[in-house]
Amino acid sequence: MKVYIETYGCALNNADTALMKRVLVSRGHEISSHVNDADAIVINTCTVRLDTEQRIVKRLNQLKTLVGRKVKLIVAGCMAAAQPYTISKVVPEASLISPQNVMKIHEAVEAPGRVILLRGERDVTQLSPLIEGLAATVPIAEGCLGDCAFCITKIARRRLKSYSPDLIVRVVEEAVSNGVLELDLTAQDTASYGVDLSNVRLHNLLEMITERVKGDYMIRVGMANPDSLMPILDEFIEVVKHPNTFKYVHIPLQSGSDKVLRLMRRRYTYDQYRSMVLEIRRKIPEVQVATDIIVGHPGEDQEDFELTLKALEDLMPDKVHVAQYTIRPRTEAASMDQISDSVKKCRSLEINKLVDKIGTAINSTYEGSKAWVLVTGRSFRGSPIGRTINYKPVVIRGLDAVGVKGYVRIKEYTFYDLRGDWLGVRTS
Repeated sequence: MKVYIETYGCALNNADTALMKRVLVSRGHEISSHVNDADAIVINTCTVRLDTEQRIVKRLNQLKTLVGRKVKLIVAGCMAAAQPYTISKVVPEASLISPQNVMKIHEAVEAPGRVILLRGERDVTQLSPLIEGLAATVPIAEGCLGDCAFCITKIARRRLKSYSPDLIVRVVEEAVSNGVLELDLTAQDTASYGVDLSNVRLHNLLEMITERVKGDYMIRVGMANPDSLMPILDEFIEVVKHPNTFKYVHIPLQSGSDKVLRLMRRRYTYDQYRSMVLEIRRKIPEVQVATDIIVGHPGEDQEDFELTLKALEDLMPDKVHVAQYTIRPRTEAASMDQISDSVKKCRSLEINKLVDKIGTAINSTYEGSKAWVLVTGRSFRGSPIGRTINYKPVVIRGLDAVGVKGYVRIKEYTFYDLRGDWLGVRTS
C-alpha cells in the first residue's frame, strides 16, 4: 500500500514518524509524498496547545472526502491517546494509535476495518533516529516524572520509559558513520533519563556516547526540567564541557513567581532555578541558556507577571519561548479560574518585547568577533546556517557548502541570530 504520513508537534513525534516509516517499509509498503496518491493516511498528532488541536481537527475534516473513497485514515500520536473521543466525533471511521503503539502501525494499515490501539507500553527495544540532512534527532526516553497542572502530554505519554544506553549508542554510532554531524538528544525531559533504569542517568549516557563513538560530530542536549536536573547538575556540567558537546542548555522556567510555580505543580522555586543557571554559567562561561515561559496561567496576577519580567531581566536568557496558556482538557489547570484572552495577549506582547530586547543585547556582543561554526543546514532562502560552539545560529555569506567546520566573522545580528562572512577553516 502507499502510505502518506503527516506529522505535527515536537521532535519526539517526528522521531515516531521515522519509526513508523521504517516499520511500514520493512513490511513492503511504500511511503507516499502526496496525500492524493495514498491508500492510507496517517496523521501523527500533537495536542499540547489548543491552536494545534484546532489545526488538526480542521485537517481531519478536510480529509473526510478522501476517506469517503475507501482511503484508510489513521490518527496517531498524543491527541489520539489523550482525546480519542474528540477525534472519533470528527472522523468516526479513523483508526487510533497511541504513541506507545507506533511499532504496530502496520496493523492499522493492513487491517480491513477500524483498529484501536491505545493501551500498552512503548517498545524500547527498537529505535530510529530522525535524520534530516546532516542532523539527526535521537529520542532517549518517553514520558517524564512531572505532574504539571497545565500539561496534557502527561496523559498521552504518561510513564517514563528510557531507551537502553547501549541501544542509543548503537543508533548514534550508525548515524555518525553515515555522515551525521549534529546529534540532537530529545525527550519530554532529558534530565529524567535513566531514572527507570539501573545505574545510568543523562550524564552517564553522554559519557558513553563521547567515549564509544568516534567522529567529527556535536551533541545538543534537549529540554531538561529543573527539578530533574538539580540532583545531577555537577555531573551534567562536566559532560557539557566535552569538546563533542554544544555548550547549550534548555531549562524551562515557566514563571518567575513561586506562587504560580506552585499552581503549575512545578517542583522548584525561582531561587533554585536561578542558582542552577548561575552555577552553569560560572563553570561554562560561553554557555547559551534557553528557557520557556507560560503567560496567563490560571492564578497569575499582575504582580506574578511582573516577577516573571524581573526574572528575565535578572537572568538574561539567550533564547526564550513564550506561550500563552491555553486550556487543555483533563488537566487540573482547566478547572481553575481563567485569565481573559485580552490580558494574556497584552502580557504576551509585553514579554516578547523584553525577550527581543534581551536577545538583541546579548547577540550584539558577538559583533566583530570571530566565531567557530559547524555548518549543517540552510536557511529558507538557501544561505548556509552554522552553529557556534554554544549553538547560536549564524547565517553565512561567502560559502556555498554545508557539512563543513570553520570560522565566520560576525558582522550583523538580530535578537534571534548572528550573520557574518566565511573566513575558512584556518585563520591567522
